[in-house]
Amino acid sequence: MPTSHVQLQATFLPAEGAFAWWGPPDPATALAEAGLPVGRAAECRLARPVNGRITVLPTPVRLVDLDLALPALLATTAALSPAARAWRQAAQQPDADLPLPPAAHAVPNAEGTAISSPAALLRQFRQAARTRDALRVAEVRADLRPYQVTGVAWLRSVPGGGILADEMGLGKTLQAISLLATRPGPHLVVCPTSLVGNWRRELDRFAPGLAVRAHHGPRRTLAGLAAEVVVTSYGALRADADELAGTSWNTVIFDEAQQIKNPDSLAAKAATRLSARLRIALTGTPVENRLDDLWAILNVTRPGLLGTRGRFRQRFAAPIQQRRSVTAAQRLHALIDPHLLRRTKSEVATDLPPKLYTTVACTLTDEQIRLYRDAVDRAFTDGLGSGIERRGRVLALLTALKQVCNHPAQLLGQDGPLPGRSGKFDRASEMLAEIVEDGDRALVFTQYRAMGELLSRHLTETLGGPEIPFLHGGLTADRRDKLVQAFQHDEDAPPILLLSLRAAGFGLNLTRAGHVLHYDRWWNPAVEEQATDRAHRIGQHRVLTVHTLVTGGTVEEHIARMHETKRALADLVSGDSETALANLPDEDLHRVLDLNLEGIGR
Repeated sequence: MPTSHVQLQATFLPAEGAFAWWGPPDPATALAEAGLPVGRAAECRLARPVNGRITVLPTPVRLVDLDLALPALLATTAALSPAARAWRQAAQQPDADLPLPPAAHAVPNAEGTAISSPAALLRQFRQAARTRDALRVAEVRADLRPYQVTGVAWLRSVPGGGILADEMGLGKTLQAISLLATRPGPHLVVCPTSLVGNWRRELDRFAPGLAVRAHHGPRRTLAGLAAEVVVTSYGALRADADELAGTSWNTVIFDEAQQIKNPDSLAAKAATRLSARLRIALTGTPVENRLDDLWAILNVTRPGLLGTRGRFRQRFAAPIQQRRSVTAAQRLHALIDPHLLRRTKSEVATDLPPKLYTTVACTLTDEQIRLYRDAVDRAFTDGLGSGIERRGRVLALLTALKQVCNHPAQLLGQDGPLPGRSGKFDRASEMLAEIVEDGDRALVFTQYRAMGELLSRHLTETLGGPEIPFLHGGLTADRRDKLVQAFQHDEDAPPILLLSLRAAGFGLNLTRAGHVLHYDRWWNPAVEEQATDRAHRIGQHRVLTVHTLVTGGTVEEHIARMHETKRALADLVSGDSETALANLPDEDLHRVLDLNLEGIGR
């Protein structure tokens, strides 16, 4: 009589939300013998004791999702290994403190040097099982990925509040909606104005059983705030702070929580006054520029965790940012770890196609060279001054130089002519025409409204189709929403969408684009990544090509070099780049900004 199923070991994998069955040479046959679901073939690294030492080995396994595995495990009458029996007992006794044999918790730690803690793995297993049951009862209409179920389980168990900081595109909104659906209301969602409509649509789509009301717009009324979910904007939160603070919310969600990273802002102050049992911040960039951003957000979601602002700067911000202290960074990580969940696409969305980055070197025209040199010479001849005056003049110079790189017409406030005056402008036009000719679509980001309007007019004329739209902060939320919906779903929509970097840096799903083109550079690489991830998120099935235009020999090359440094120090956070430039002595600043045409063919 076959007995291979007795050798079947069962290890719970939190990242997969599944059991890994392993041990015998043919785990699938052994599972079938035991009357258990066969699952899918995979290979994972398991930490196992070999001759008294922990060894991490690639192991062929069969993965079976909890939804299928648990009912079958509870129902089978076949003899089971100690590891499988332990997991069955854990499901039968949801509150008992049970021992797990090594094979049951053979998940390696991050360094691959030890077996995971049995108590921690047991807790994660029970959280995942309870969350799946709760989602089923709440009738959440979505097929959540395993890491999303893990995220919802974490949100349901995080003590007091915290930050869901998953990388852009991993479905933070869906995880938050699933949380709300599994908790009694009333709930409050605070988001940027442009996302109020999106939240209402997503709530209706994934949790139609929830009563949703928008508290937004000039005609909003404070009556009836007891709806199950109230969606409001940061502007309305500021204006109606007293009334919104008067309701006892069960859960408050702060979407795009970088909006409250300034603790002195009215929005942040209004947020701290809200009464809630659970406060959750959603942001792909909990630290956008300085560690103070992290303190400010946690001060709203978990007040007191990091102490006062001054104490935080003394204990953590200064040692980490100024001295690159690894010890201080480790202390901070240990403190915030229970209150911050961060997953990247490379960790949990391995089926998402990669991003292919290309840097497109652009040359200056003679007109651009003259304007660039004139701007630098005039600034240093007139003098930059000191203090606040110096910072203002340096920022004005940087803006002028970036506009010269974009197009002389932008700097000079002209409507045209446009072709032949900017190497970058002509190169972008050629690239976009080729993308359209290939039948593909592109997103084009610029930080300047004037440049976006010039690009829109020129591309509309040269491509010969419908008007190329430009999504920017001056449009109504309804108009922005219609542009996004048309680009994403309308076959007759223009194949190019121009977007303001800041207005479109969050909350939009534009996976129909196969290309992203950054026309000009922002100082913070995280802001550009947010924009890129409008197209690189769940639903994208193709490699996304990200084109970054850089004008050789100019301030744009300095920004490009700075981006690489910032990415390398991302975990320790670098400071405000514009202020750092303003603080440079004149000689050093002139060396950074002066035009360097050596080696670029001019």
